[in-house]
Amino acid sequence: MYTDKILLITGGTGSFGNAILKRMVKLGVKEIRIFSRDEKKQDDMRKRYNNPKLKFYLGDVRDYQSVLSAVNGVDFIFHAAALKQVPSCEFHPLEAVKTNILGTENVLEAAISERVKKVICLSTDKAVYPINAMGFSKAMMEKIAVAKSRKNSSTTICITRYGNVMASRGSVIPLFVDQILMDRPITITDPEMTRFMMSLDDAVDLVLYAFNNGSTGDIFVQKSPAIKIGQLAQSILSLMKITNHKIDIIGTRHGEKLYEALLSSEEKVASEDLGNYYKIPPDARDLNYRKFVEEGETTIPDAIAYTSHNTIQLDTIKMKRMLADLPFMQKVLSDTI
Repeated sequence: MYTDKILLITGGTGSFGNAILKRMVKLGVKEIRIFSRDEKKQDDMRKRYNNPKLKFYLGDVRDYQSVLSAVNGVDFIFHAAALKQVPSCEFHPLEAVKTNILGTENVLEAAISERVKKVICLSTDKAVYPINAMGFSKAMMEKIAVAKSRKNSSTTICITRYGNVMASRGSVIPLFVDQILMDRPITITDPEMTRFMMSLDDAVDLVLYAFNNGSTGDIFVQKSPAIKIGQLAQSILSLMKITNHKIDIIGTRHGEKLYEALLSSEEKVASEDLGNYYKIPPDARDLNYRKFVEEGETTIPDAIAYTSHNTIQLDTIKMKRMLADLPFMQKVLSDTI
Protein backbone atom coordinates (compact mmCIF):
# COMPACT_ATOMS: atom_id res chain seq x y z
CA MET A 1 0.00 0.00 0.00
CA TYR A 2 2.81 2.43 0.84
CA THR A 3 5.40 1.30 -1.69
CA ASP A 4 6.62 4.16 -3.90
CA LYS A 5 4.05 6.54 -2.41
CA ILE A 6 4.61 10.11 -1.18
CA LEU A 7 3.45 10.90 2.36
CA LEU A 8 2.99 14.34 3.92
CA ILE A 9 2.90 14.86 7.71
CA THR A 10 1.65 18.28 8.79
CA GLY A 11 3.05 19.31 12.15
CA GLY A 12 5.62 16.65 11.38
CA THR A 13 8.25 17.86 13.84
CA GLY A 14 6.00 17.07 16.83
CA SER A 15 5.81 13.94 18.97
CA PHE A 16 3.38 12.17 16.65
CA GLY A 17 5.32 13.15 13.54
CA ASN A 18 8.51 11.64 14.91
CA ALA A 19 6.70 8.46 15.99
CA ILE A 20 4.93 7.78 12.70
CA LEU A 21 8.05 8.69 10.73
CA LYS A 22 9.94 5.81 12.36
CA ARG A 23 7.24 3.41 11.17
CA MET A 24 6.83 4.75 7.67
CA VAL A 25 10.51 4.74 6.68
CA LYS A 26 10.42 0.93 7.06
CA LEU A 27 7.39 0.47 4.78
CA GLY A 28 8.87 1.29 1.38
CA VAL A 29 7.55 4.85 1.15
CA LYS A 30 9.20 6.74 -1.66
CA GLU A 31 9.21 10.14 0.08
CA ILE A 32 8.09 11.57 3.43
CA ARG A 33 7.44 15.30 3.55
CA ILE A 34 7.64 17.06 6.90
CA PHE A 35 5.56 20.23 6.90
CA SER A 36 5.88 22.63 9.85
CA ARG A 37 6.71 26.22 10.73
CA ASP A 38 9.67 25.54 13.06
CA GLU A 39 12.95 25.59 11.12
CA LYS A 40 15.03 24.63 14.17
CA LYS A 41 13.04 21.45 14.77
CA GLN A 42 13.21 20.62 11.08
CA ASP A 43 16.98 21.02 11.12
CA ASP A 44 17.21 18.81 14.21
CA MET A 45 15.17 16.11 12.47
CA ARG A 46 17.23 16.40 9.30
CA LYS A 47 20.43 15.74 11.26
CA ARG A 48 18.91 13.07 13.51
CA TYR A 49 17.52 10.86 10.75
CA ASN A 50 19.89 11.71 7.90
CA ASN A 51 17.55 9.92 5.50
CA PRO A 52 17.26 10.88 1.81
CA LYS A 53 13.56 9.97 1.85
CA LEU A 54 12.85 12.93 4.14
CA LYS A 55 11.96 16.26 2.56
CA PHE A 56 11.29 19.33 4.67
CA TYR A 57 8.72 21.99 3.80
CA LEU A 58 8.70 25.17 5.83
CA GLY A 59 5.23 26.69 6.06
CA ASP A 60 2.09 27.13 8.11
CA VAL A 61 -1.28 25.42 7.69
CA ARG A 62 -2.80 28.91 8.02
CA ASP A 63 -1.24 29.81 4.65
CA TYR A 64 -3.02 27.99 1.84
CA GLN A 65 -0.31 28.57 -0.75
CA SER A 66 2.41 27.03 1.44
CA VAL A 67 0.15 24.05 2.10
CA LEU A 68 -0.67 23.67 -1.60
CA SER A 69 3.03 23.68 -2.49
CA ALA A 70 3.74 20.89 0.01
CA VAL A 71 0.70 18.82 -1.07
CA ASN A 72 1.53 18.79 -4.79
CA GLY A 73 2.19 15.21 -5.87
CA VAL A 74 1.34 13.70 -2.46
CA ASP A 75 -0.55 10.41 -2.13
CA PHE A 76 -1.39 10.41 1.59
CA ILE A 77 -1.57 13.01 4.38
CA PHE A 78 -1.42 12.66 8.14
CA HIS A 79 -2.72 15.99 9.45
CA ALA A 80 -1.25 16.49 12.93
CA ALA A 81 -0.57 20.24 12.90
CA ALA A 82 -2.52 21.91 15.71
CA LEU A 83 -2.45 24.16 18.73
CA LYS A 84 -2.88 21.67 21.57
CA GLN A 85 -2.24 23.50 24.84
CA VAL A 86 -5.48 24.26 26.69
CA PRO A 87 -4.20 27.38 28.54
CA SER A 88 -2.63 28.88 25.40
CA CYS A 89 -5.85 28.45 23.44
CA GLU A 90 -7.91 29.88 26.31
CA PHE A 91 -5.91 33.11 26.25
CA HIS A 92 -5.64 33.21 22.45
CA PRO A 93 -8.80 31.52 21.13
CA LEU A 94 -8.60 33.15 17.70
CA GLU A 95 -5.18 31.58 17.20
CA ALA A 96 -6.78 28.17 17.85
CA VAL A 97 -9.41 29.01 15.22
CA LYS A 98 -6.75 30.00 12.67
CA THR A 99 -4.66 26.85 13.12
CA ASN A 100 -7.09 24.11 14.14
CA ILE A 101 -10.11 25.15 12.07
CA LEU A 102 -8.97 27.29 9.15
CA GLY A 103 -5.69 25.39 8.90
CA THR A 104 -7.58 22.11 8.54
CA GLU A 105 -9.79 23.71 5.87
CA ASN A 106 -6.62 24.64 3.97
CA VAL A 107 -5.14 21.16 4.23
CA LEU A 108 -8.34 19.46 3.06
CA GLU A 109 -8.96 21.92 0.23
CA ALA A 110 -5.40 21.43 -0.99
CA ALA A 111 -5.73 17.65 -0.68
CA ILE A 112 -8.95 17.61 -2.72
CA SER A 113 -7.51 20.00 -5.31
CA GLU A 114 -4.42 17.84 -5.75
CA ARG A 115 -6.39 14.57 -5.68
CA VAL A 116 -4.64 13.16 -2.63
CA LYS A 117 -5.89 9.60 -2.09
CA LYS A 118 -6.35 9.66 1.68
CA VAL A 119 -6.15 12.15 4.57
CA ILE A 120 -6.18 11.22 8.27
CA CYS A 121 -6.95 14.14 10.61
CA LEU A 122 -5.88 13.84 14.24
CA SER A 123 -8.34 14.99 16.90
CA THR A 124 -8.64 14.83 20.68
CA ASP A 125 -10.97 13.74 23.47
CA LYS A 126 -11.41 17.42 24.29
CA ALA A 127 -13.54 17.75 21.14
CA VAL A 128 -16.29 15.75 22.91
CA TYR A 129 -18.51 17.94 25.09
CA PRO A 130 -15.96 20.77 24.71
CA ILE A 131 -15.67 23.43 27.42
CA ASN A 132 -12.43 25.11 26.34
CA ALA A 133 -11.23 26.89 23.21
CA MET A 134 -8.93 24.06 22.20
CA GLY A 135 -11.76 21.53 22.46
CA PHE A 136 -14.19 23.76 20.57
CA SER A 137 -11.68 24.32 17.77
CA LYS A 138 -10.98 20.59 17.47
CA ALA A 139 -14.71 19.81 17.46
CA MET A 140 -15.12 22.23 14.56
CA MET A 141 -12.12 20.65 12.85
CA GLU A 142 -13.94 17.31 12.96
CA LYS A 143 -17.12 18.86 11.56
CA ILE A 144 -15.17 20.40 8.69
CA ALA A 145 -13.53 17.07 7.86
CA VAL A 146 -16.86 15.21 7.87
CA ALA A 147 -18.51 17.95 5.78
CA LYS A 148 -15.68 17.82 3.22
CA SER A 149 -16.02 14.04 3.03
CA ARG A 150 -19.68 14.40 1.97
CA LYS A 151 -18.86 16.66 -0.98
CA ASN A 152 -15.88 14.79 -2.37
CA SER A 153 -15.39 11.29 -3.73
CA SER A 154 -11.78 11.26 -4.90
CA THR A 155 -10.13 11.88 -1.50
CA THR A 156 -10.91 9.68 1.50
CA ILE A 157 -11.00 11.77 4.69
CA CYS A 158 -10.96 10.05 8.10
CA ILE A 159 -10.54 11.28 11.67
CA THR A 160 -8.87 9.72 14.68
CA ARG A 161 -9.66 10.86 18.20
CA TYR A 162 -7.58 9.95 21.23
CA GLY A 163 -6.76 11.04 24.77
CA ASN A 164 -3.52 11.90 26.54
CA VAL A 165 -0.40 10.58 24.83
CA MET A 166 1.97 9.69 27.62
CA ALA A 167 5.16 11.77 27.75
CA SER A 168 4.31 13.81 24.66
CA ARG A 169 5.67 17.34 24.68
CA GLY A 170 3.78 19.66 27.01
CA SER A 171 1.89 16.82 28.71
CA VAL A 172 1.61 16.09 32.42
CA ILE A 173 4.18 13.28 32.79
CA PRO A 174 7.20 15.37 31.70
CA LEU A 175 5.86 18.19 33.92
CA PHE A 176 5.72 15.95 36.99
CA VAL A 177 9.18 14.51 36.25
CA ASP A 178 10.70 17.99 35.86
CA GLN A 179 9.16 19.07 39.16
CA ILE A 180 10.56 15.98 40.88
CA LEU A 181 14.06 16.41 39.43
CA MET A 182 14.11 20.10 40.39
CA ASP A 183 12.93 19.17 43.91
CA ARG A 184 9.81 21.27 43.54
CA PRO A 185 6.34 20.20 44.70
CA ILE A 186 4.28 18.24 42.18
CA THR A 187 1.32 20.45 41.28
CA ILE A 188 -1.98 18.58 40.91
CA THR A 189 -5.24 20.33 40.09
CA ASP A 190 -7.49 17.58 41.49
CA PRO A 191 -6.20 14.12 42.48
CA GLU A 192 -9.57 12.56 41.57
CA MET A 193 -9.41 13.93 38.01
CA THR A 194 -9.13 11.10 35.46
CA ARG A 195 -7.45 11.06 32.07
CA PHE A 196 -7.13 8.47 29.30
CA MET A 197 -3.61 7.04 28.96
CA MET A 198 -2.08 5.84 25.71
CA SER A 199 1.44 5.60 24.31
CA LEU A 200 2.74 7.18 21.12
CA ASP A 201 2.79 3.70 19.59
CA ASP A 202 -0.92 3.38 20.43
CA ALA A 203 -1.57 6.70 18.69
CA VAL A 204 0.31 5.54 15.59
CA ASP A 205 -1.55 2.20 15.64
CA LEU A 206 -4.87 4.04 15.73
CA VAL A 207 -3.94 6.29 12.81
CA LEU A 208 -2.71 3.37 10.71
CA TYR A 209 -5.84 1.36 11.57
CA ALA A 210 -7.97 4.26 10.36
CA PHE A 211 -5.79 4.55 7.26
CA ASN A 212 -6.17 0.87 6.42
CA ASN A 213 -9.84 0.40 7.36
CA GLY A 214 -11.59 3.76 7.15
CA SER A 215 -14.21 4.95 4.70
CA THR A 216 -14.57 8.65 4.08
CA GLY A 217 -16.10 10.55 6.99
CA ASP A 218 -15.38 7.86 9.58
CA ILE A 219 -14.16 8.80 13.06
CA PHE A 220 -12.04 6.19 14.87
CA VAL A 221 -11.53 6.01 18.64
CA GLN A 222 -9.18 3.65 20.44
CA LYS A 223 -10.41 2.07 23.65
CA SER A 224 -8.00 3.29 26.30
CA PRO A 225 -7.57 2.84 30.05
CA ALA A 226 -7.51 5.81 32.40
CA ILE A 227 -6.06 6.77 35.75
CA LYS A 228 -6.63 9.34 38.46
CA ILE A 229 -4.06 12.12 38.29
CA GLY A 230 -3.16 11.64 41.96
CA GLN A 231 -2.39 7.97 41.27
CA LEU A 232 -0.38 8.92 38.22
CA ALA A 233 1.85 11.16 40.34
CA GLN A 234 2.31 8.40 42.92
CA SER A 235 3.15 5.91 40.15
CA ILE A 236 5.90 8.17 38.81
CA LEU A 237 7.34 8.71 42.30
CA SER A 238 7.27 4.97 42.99
CA LEU A 239 8.97 4.14 39.67
CA MET A 240 11.68 6.71 40.44
CA LYS A 241 12.00 5.26 43.96
CA ILE A 242 11.29 8.63 45.59
CA THR A 243 9.41 8.92 48.86
CA ASN A 244 7.94 11.85 50.78
CA HIS A 245 7.95 14.21 47.83
CA LYS A 246 5.67 17.19 48.37
CA ILE A 247 2.44 17.38 46.37
CA ASP A 248 0.46 20.62 46.13
CA ILE A 249 -3.24 20.53 45.24
CA ILE A 250 -3.74 23.75 43.27
CA GLY A 251 -7.37 23.38 42.18
CA THR A 252 -8.97 22.88 38.79
CA ARG A 253 -7.72 25.30 36.15
CA HIS A 254 -9.95 27.30 33.85
CA GLY A 255 -11.12 25.17 30.93
CA GLU A 256 -10.30 21.87 32.64
CA LYS A 257 -12.70 18.94 33.12
CA LEU A 258 -12.93 16.42 35.93
CA TYR A 259 -12.94 13.69 33.27
CA GLU A 260 -12.67 13.49 29.48
CA ALA A 261 -14.90 11.70 26.96
CA LEU A 262 -13.89 9.91 23.77
CA LEU A 263 -17.48 9.24 22.67
CA SER A 264 -20.56 11.28 23.47
CA SER A 265 -23.70 9.35 24.40
CA GLU A 266 -25.16 10.18 20.97
CA GLU A 267 -22.01 8.93 19.21
CA LYS A 268 -21.95 5.79 21.36
CA VAL A 269 -25.37 4.81 20.01
CA ALA A 270 -24.25 5.30 16.41
CA SER A 271 -20.79 3.75 16.81
CA GLU A 272 -19.59 0.32 15.73
CA ASP A 273 -17.60 -1.72 18.24
CA LEU A 274 -14.54 -3.09 16.42
CA GLY A 275 -12.85 -4.76 19.40
CA ASN A 276 -9.98 -2.44 20.25
CA TYR A 277 -11.63 0.50 18.50
CA TYR A 278 -14.91 2.29 18.00
CA LYS A 279 -15.91 3.62 14.59
CA ILE A 280 -18.41 6.45 14.21
CA PRO A 281 -19.77 6.45 10.65
CA PRO A 282 -20.67 9.86 9.21
CA ASP A 283 -24.20 11.18 9.26
CA ALA A 284 -25.33 10.42 5.70
CA ARG A 285 -27.92 13.20 5.48
CA ASP A 286 -27.30 15.69 2.72
CA LEU A 287 -28.34 19.30 2.16
CA ASN A 288 -32.00 18.28 1.99
CA TYR A 289 -32.91 20.10 5.20
CA ARG A 290 -36.25 18.32 5.41
CA LYS A 291 -34.34 15.36 6.81
CA PHE A 292 -33.14 17.59 9.66
CA VAL A 293 -36.30 19.55 10.49
CA GLU A 294 -39.20 17.30 9.47
CA GLU A 295 -37.92 13.79 10.09
CA GLY A 296 -36.69 12.43 13.40
CA GLU A 297 -36.08 9.32 15.45
CA THR A 298 -39.04 7.40 16.86
CA THR A 299 -37.19 6.92 20.14
CA ILE A 300 -34.47 8.79 21.98
CA PRO A 301 -31.49 6.44 22.36
CA ASP A 302 -30.41 5.85 25.94
CA ALA A 303 -26.65 5.37 26.06
CA ILE A 304 -23.77 6.34 28.32
CA ALA A 305 -20.84 8.36 26.99
CA TYR A 306 -17.46 6.63 26.89
CA THR A 307 -15.38 8.59 29.41
CA SER A 308 -12.20 8.39 31.45
CA HIS A 309 -14.43 7.76 34.50
CA ASN A 310 -16.16 4.65 33.12
CA THR A 311 -13.38 3.05 31.08
CA ILE A 312 -10.90 0.52 32.54
CA GLN A 313 -9.16 2.14 35.50
CA LEU A 314 -5.42 1.63 36.01
CA ASP A 315 -3.97 1.07 39.45
CA THR A 316 -0.48 2.15 40.51
CA ILE A 317 1.11 -1.20 39.61
CA LYS A 318 -0.29 -1.25 36.05
CA MET A 319 0.54 2.41 35.56
CA LYS A 320 4.14 1.80 36.62
CA ARG A 321 4.43 -0.94 33.99
CA MET A 322 3.16 1.42 31.28
CA LEU A 323 5.52 4.17 32.44
CA ALA A 324 8.49 1.79 32.49
CA ASP A 325 7.90 1.00 28.79
CA LEU A 326 8.16 4.66 27.78
CA PRO A 327 11.50 5.67 26.21
CA PHE A 328 11.14 9.02 28.02
CA MET A 329 10.96 7.36 31.45
CA GLN A 330 13.71 4.88 30.55
CA LYS A 331 16.01 7.82 29.81
CA VAL A 332 14.98 9.59 33.01
CA LEU A 333 15.71 6.49 35.07
CA SER A 334 19.08 5.85 33.40
CA ASP A 335 20.12 9.47 33.92
CA THR A 336 19.19 9.45 37.60
CA ILE A 337 20.88 6.15 38.54
